Amino acid sequence: MSSNYNRRRPTAPPANTSAGRPKKRLKSGPLLFMILVLFIANLLWFIAWLIPNAPENTEEVASVSGEAITQGEWMAAMEEQYGRDVLLEMVNQKVMETAAKEYDIKVSEKEIELELAMLRSGQDRTESTLAGEDPELLKDKVKARLILEKVLTKDIVIKEDKIEKFYKENQSLYDVEDAYRTRMIVVDSEKDAEEALSELENGSSFEALARERSLDTATGSLGGDIGYISADQNSVDPVIAETVTSVKVDGYSDPLKLKDGRTAIISVTEKAKGQTFSFKEVKDHISRELALEQLPQSVTPEAFWKEFDAEWFYGE
Repeated sequence: MSSNYNRRRPTAPPANTSAGRPKKRLKSGPLLFMILVLFIANLLWFIAWLIPNAPENTEEVASVSGEAITQGEWMAAMEEQYGRDVLLEMVNQKVMETAAKEYDIKVSEKEIELELAMLRSGQDRTESTLAGEDPELLKDKVKARLILEKVLTKDIVIKEDKIEKFYKENQSLYDVEDAYRTRMIVVDSEKDAEEALSELENGSSFEALARERSLDTATGSLGGDIGYISADQNSVDPVIAETVTSVKVDGYSDPLKLKDGRTAIISVTEKAKGQTFSFKEVKDHISRELALEQLPQSVTPEAFWKEFDAEWFYGE
């Protein structure tokens, strides 16, 4: 067997095989250069990592006596003042979306539109008029609230006769009037109002002008937005309620003399057409409202954080 599988020792190539050819050598110059470049790059990265980051968002957004306020400072201040509330709202919406999947809860566009119509009508006049609210963000809020209410009331049964009785006794709640998303600029005199009108006619933004000129600081900071109002609303100056129906969308009014002696200009940015909701359309809404009244206490989305593994890293 060994005769068939003898290992052969390697033999040197014949002496004349390399004759006339120089031996190949590894070119070390380029390799050393690459190593040096990589070393320098890593060294620079390490030094940059040790040095504190340069300020970001240094673009100037305002100035006072020549001293700049940068975008970074502005954003940091906004985060400090509103960051916690915005993050809390985002977490709660995600929690409710998860709850909807877990409990197989659906929220239709019709349900959202009903809730929005009820909010716009502001029947009790104690609800926010939705001033400053972004329409899409508002829809997200309404959807999250509906999911929460459906989760809380899913095991509560309300008899049909109780729902019908409530509808008959409160039918006017579901007869929603036209509502007008309105902005206003309030100034001291008709002369000031005429000056504001002149600026509007020359292309100035109503929103920007309200921030700059309006004496009503609460709405002025929102670009003059006073939310949705209707023709018979008694929570606004009567002359505004009377005039709003005649102002075209994206148009503005003549100067209006207010009860307090000041003058206002109003603009309508949106008209939400009123409608009457039938018993069938509001049946589930009424059932849910009556079921919520049976709960021993109000419940917020935070009650579901543990169940859906929500974590909070914002700090105390």
